[in-house]
Formats: sequence, C-alpha cells, structure tokens
Amino acid sequence: MASDELPDDLRGWWRITETSQWVNDGLDILGPALISITGDGDRLRMHCLLAYVNVKPTKTGASFTWRGAWEYDQMSGTGSVKLGKDGRLRGRIKIKDGDESTFLAERATEPTEPIPAPPSYRDKWRRRW
Repeated sequence: MASDELPDDLRGWWRITETSQWVNDGLDILGPALISITGDGDRLRMHCLLAYVNVKPTKTGASFTWRGAWEYDQMSGTGSVKLGKDGRLRGRIKIKDGDESTFLAERATEPTEPIPAPPSYRDKWRRRW
C-alpha cells in the first residue's frame, strides 16, 4: 500500500452510533448519521451537520478536515479515525473554535439517496419567505 492510499479496512460508509459529548438521541435528525471514507467526495451527516470531508491516510488510520453547516451556520473542523479491534470505527471530530467529541461507527452501506449538500446561510432567509 502506498503511503498516500487509505487502508482498505477503513474504506467505505460508516454509521455513527454514539458520541461522547453530544446527545445520541439526535444523531439521526437529518437521516442516518453517516461518514464516508473513500478518498473521493466524502461526506458527513450527523445531528444537524451536513459536511464535505477530505480524508488523508495516517500511520494508524486516517485524518480528515471537514466544512459544512450546522443547520445554516457555516462550520469547519478536523477529525481522525482508526479501526478498533472490535471492527468498529473509533473517531474524534473537532469543530473549529468549538466542541470536540469522540464517536463510534459501524460499517454501513452507501445510502440510496445521497447526503444533501450543506445549506448556505443565504438559504436560511430564502426558506422564510
């Protein structure tokens, strides 16, 4: 495996099932909480966050940057993932100038409908009229 390739055991779609800092009951408010790790057009959806993800391999797993929107507020941040001995994905997500949390995810299939693009702040005002 080349050093710039994602490990095969990380590739694919992952269903986020638990976070350490945020309420787990709201994880699926916009649809199943998912993160894709493919190295091409990756996405993240959990709680009210929709984001584009840029994944890079590391020695122990992968790191990522993300940008998107929590509801209509633009946000960005970083994160990392590695595969646990139990086959679940263990990760950390950080919001720039904000919270951070660990998360657990289980292997999933690609959703039948694509994860929507993050809304812009301008969209917030368009929907009110």
